[in-house]
Amino acid sequence: MEFIQAFILGIVQGVTEFLPISSTAHLLIVTKVFGWKELGSKDFVDAIQFGSVIAIVGYFWSLITNIIKGGIEALKDKDWQREEWKILVGIVVGTMPALIFGFLLKDVLPESALIIAIMSIIMALLLALAEKIGTRKRDFNSLQIRDGILVGLGQTLALIPGVSRSGSTLTTALFLGLERDTAAKFSFLLGFPTLTIATLYKSLKIFKLFEAQQLPDNIVGLLIVGIISTLIFSYLSIAFLIKYLATKNTLVFVWYRLAFGSAILAAIAAGWKG
Repeated sequence: MEFIQAFILGIVQGVTEFLPISSTAHLLIVTKVFGWKELGSKDFVDAIQFGSVIAIVGYFWSLITNIIKGGIEALKDKDWQREEWKILVGIVVGTMPALIFGFLLKDVLPESALIIAIMSIIMALLLALAEKIGTRKRDFNSLQIRDGILVGLGQTLALIPGVSRSGSTLTTALFLGLERDTAAKFSFLLGFPTLTIATLYKSLKIFKLFEAQQLPDNIVGLLIVGIISTLIFSYLSIAFLIKYLATKNTLVFVWYRLAFGSAILAAIAAGWKG
């Protein structure tokens, strides 16, 4: 049963990490509804995020290597107007706000169903507004360092449960006038360093517990199942969203977030403790 739980949690993490609907929110709600206390702990779900990290590297390998190579060449040639240099610096600078605020607020922000519901609805409205007023005239080659800073600031909102890292960055990118698929790509690339560092940092606890022999004997197998499941469904989620946003808008996610948040509020009103 635990291996089934690990596989299901991997599906939830993989699908919701990159769709603008909040992985933290869905993992918390799923584990609370089914009462999965052990595998539903933050230590386990944080560790299986490695699958999402690997999925980004795998899907964007060519793009990531081109940006890094171009950035290094620009540094050697002192060509500060080179596209790869602007994107690389934008990603690096844009990562800093989330890391700084994440470290300062890591033990402050509560993860409650009520907060998730409220933030899900608020972010749905912001995404709808971004769809309405965003010009969507800028492609990937038009990215500037300023975009990285502003999208990075938007990413800090994801520290609040229910906001969504991909949702906050995608919404900010749309407000900046990026095309939908460009906004999604930049959202993934800018979120990659933050997700990687946060996953490594948060996973230290599970490694310490493992060394202290305070975890179940089958924890290694459970982690492998969870990470592989997360990797598969993260990759599929990325591929789906990029292809979907090339021809369609984000309103399906707006309606989903409104329904998700409203359902949680209704459950709380009916007596669910969350």
